[in-house]
Amino acid sequence: MAKDPVLVAYTLTVVVNTLNLTALWVLSGVARGGTKTTLNPEDAQTILRGAAIVEAEPAAVARVLRAHRNSFDNTIPFLLLAFVFAAMRPSALEAQIIFGTFTAARLVFSVAYLKGLQPWRSLAYGVGMLATLALLVEVCRLTFA
Repeated sequence: MAKDPVLVAYTLTVVVNTLNLTALWVLSGVARGGTKTTLNPEDAQTILRGAAIVEAEPAAVARVLRAHRNSFDNTIPFLLLAFVFAAMRPSALEAQIIFGTFTAARLVFSVAYLKGLQPWRSLAYGVGMLATLALLVEVCRLTFA
């Protein structure tokens, strides 16, 4: 059975972006463990036994959480639009370019954010946003054409 190349591209986009979000989530736990801190008293008694209870996230944890939040906030709208776009039976090449561009941009963004690399973080964010805008325009074009 032949696989639809648009659906394959969409599936890879979902899988890779989900792995990116999952990796960032795990890294937040690793960062928290490295600082030996927690916001929750019950965690200091169980999961992070002996951790210091703090009122605010340590800088290392906060950075990972900001990277995760930004990735989540940008990935969900893209994946929703991409699902609609894939259902509209677009050109496979167009879908692959838009989906691949967004995914690559989000991966670069995550690494750049975690390592504090400017201007790469902002450039990756901009490329991802342009891919989302291109997708939005294409969904509108296919809907109203």
